[in-house]
Amino acid sequence: MLTREDVEKVAGLARLKLTEEEISEMADKLSQVISYVTVLDEVDVSNVEPMAHVADVANIFREDAVRESLPREAALDNAPKSDGKYFLVPQILENA
Repeated sequence: MLTREDVEKVAGLARLKLTEEEISEMADKLSQVISYVTVLDEVDVSNVEPMAHVADVANIFREDAVRESLPREAALDNAPKSDGKYFLVPQILENA
């Protein structure tokens, strides 16, 4: 069972503001999800080869090629905020 503190930590990491009612509700729901996932521990995977993807995948990217980049002024013309040299974005991390 997840505790209130567990839910608050996860909400903080996800930058979610939850009400008291939502915290209680999420504790119950997340506990149910975790208990369901523990059912997978019972599956015999001893003969299953580890894999990164369920299907065969191949790199389909193009070759890297050096070419001229977009001029700074053209890139900043589309920015909601800039100082003429850099993009200006809202601060999302608190000062440590």
